[in-house]
Amino acid sequence: MTANGIVATGAILGGLAVAIGAFGAHGLAGRVAAEQLAVFEIGVRYHFYHALALVLVGLFAGRASAGGAVVQASGGLVLTAWLFLAGVAIFSGSLYVLVLTGQRWLGAVTPIGGLSFIAGWVAFARAALAGP
Repeated sequence: MTANGIVATGAILGGLAVAIGAFGAHGLAGRVAAEQLAVFEIGVRYHFYHALALVLVGLFAGRASAGGAVVQASGGLVLTAWLFLAGVAIFSGSLYVLVLTGQRWLGAVTPIGGLSFIAGWVAFARAALAGP
């Protein structure tokens, strides 16, 4: 995975977070209970945080680039990107589906996404300490 690919993935996830957040604010308001809307908004918030974090990871991976050259991200940064992506899919995705379908069992899956986010931040810290 290249540094630019990580940045692009983060940018796409950021755009999706805005679209999903707008759907929640305008499409779900009045259709689901306030508590459910709050759950949906938590999913959007963490989705957006980690979209921005992916952009940061990609920029960090490309910091050694000279003249816009394509730079392969280090293994630690690639791991970070995948963990953040998995966290968005599992944590935020399970909250979105839970609110939209009412399937309460999805609440049991959500912490796996949270663990993925935590592992991603640990991997990012290790990659940062390891240097370029």
